[in-house]
Amino acid sequence: MKMVHAIIKPEKVEDVKRALESAGFVGITVYEVRGRGRQLGISWRVRGHEYRVDMLPKLKIELVVPDEEVERAVKVIMESARTGDIGDGKIFILPIDQAIRIRTGESGIEAIK
Repeated sequence: MKMVHAIIKPEKVEDVKRALESAGFVGITVYEVRGRGRQLGISWRVRGHEYRVDMLPKLKIELVVPDEEVERAVKVIMESARTGDIGDGKIFILPIDQAIRIRTGESGIEAIK
């Protein structure tokens, strides 16, 4: 099993959520986060004053998928989150040793189905 972490633009979360659901990935967790990458934030000038925000609002989506479904989940996220502009985000994939469904006690792959 793998955990897929996707950091995306907030305005793309509904598109990503719908695309994941359509592809059969219904168990997701979404967090509001702040961060920056190469973009280094944004600046704008109002009446001669420069304003800078270097930690931009993003959303982090997490989902746990079987090893054989990782590439498909990543493809769905990339296609639905991509705008082509700087700041589209990143995807990280981590190994998961175990998963347990609290309600039933199911473990492993059965716990994430």
